[in-house]
Amino acid sequence: MRRGIKQTVLANWQLYLLLLPALGFVLLFSYAPMYGLLLAFKDFNPRVGIWGSPWVGLKYFAQFFQTNIFIITLKNTIILSVASLIFSFPVPVIFALLLNEVRSKNGKRFIQTVTYAPNFISVVVLVSMLILFLAPSSGFLAKILVFLGAKDNLFLNRPEYFRPIYIISGIWQGMGFSAIVYLAALTGVSPELHEAAMIDGAGIVKRMIHINIPTIMPTIVIMLILAIGNILSVGYEKVYLLQNGMNLSVSEVISTYVFKIGVRNAQQSFATAVGLFNSLVNFFLLLFSNFIARKTMETSLF
Repeated sequence: MRRGIKQTVLANWQLYLLLLPALGFVLLFSYAPMYGLLLAFKDFNPRVGIWGSPWVGLKYFAQFFQTNIFIITLKNTIILSVASLIFSFPVPVIFALLLNEVRSKNGKRFIQTVTYAPNFISVVVLVSMLILFLAPSSGFLAKILVFLGAKDNLFLNRPEYFRPIYIISGIWQGMGFSAIVYLAALTGVSPELHEAAMIDGAGIVKRMIHINIPTIMPTIVIMLILAIGNILSVGYEKVYLLQNGMNLSVSEVISTYVFKIGVRNAQQSFATAVGLFNSLVNFFLLLFSNFIARKTMETSLF
C-alpha cells in the first residue's frame, strides 16, 4: 500500500504541489487556531499563558446558560439565520435558472457582471451605503419607502426594520455570486433533453421544472446542507455596524456578543466558551441535515 501511494504521488507530483498552498492555508488558519479552544475550559491569565492558566471545566458554559443574554442572543440568531435562509437561499437558484435561458451572450455577460459586482463590496462600504440611502432627511430609499406608505423614515432605528434590511441587503450582495454554482451545474444538462421536450411542446417553464431543476437538485441539496450547518454563524460585522441602541433588542446575536465580551471587555475565556457552543450547535445541525438528506434524497456531503 505504501509503495502504491508513493508511486501515485510521484506520478502526479505537479497536482500535489498545487495542493500545498491550499493545504497550508487550511492548516494555518483553520486547525492551528483550534489550540485556542482550551481557553473555554480555563480561567485565562495573560501572564502565565494558556497552559499555565488554571482549569475551570464547564464554568463559563454554565455562566452563559444562566444569563438572560443567552436566551436573547440565541433567539435573535436563530430568527435572523432562519429568515435569511428562507428568503435568501431560493433567490440564487431562481436567478440561475432564469439567467440560463438568456440567449444573448452580451446580455448574459452584462447581467452577470452587474450581479456579481456587489459581492466584492466590503461590509463597511455596504453598511455605509445603507446608512446614506436610508438616512431620514437625505436618503433616497427612505423617501421612496415613505412615498410607498411607510409609517416613518427612521428605518435604521426601528427594531422591526432591522431584519428586513439585513436580509434584503444580503440578497442583493450575494445573489449573483451564489448563482455561479448553479450555473455551473446547469451546464451539465443535456441539450438533447431540451430538444426532445420542445418537440413534445414543452415551454420554458415546463423545461425548467422537469429538466433543469431535477438536474441541479443534488447541488441544491448540498448547498442547503452547508447553509443549515452554518445557521448560527451570523457574521458579526454587518450586524455590529447596523446595530444601535434603538434596535439592540433584535440585533444582538451570538457573534456580536462574543465580539463585545472577548475584545472590548477582555473576557477571553467566557467569549471562547460562547463561540465554542455556537460552533458545536452548527456541527450537530450539519450532521443532522446531512443524515436527513442522505435518507430522503440519497444525496449528502458524506
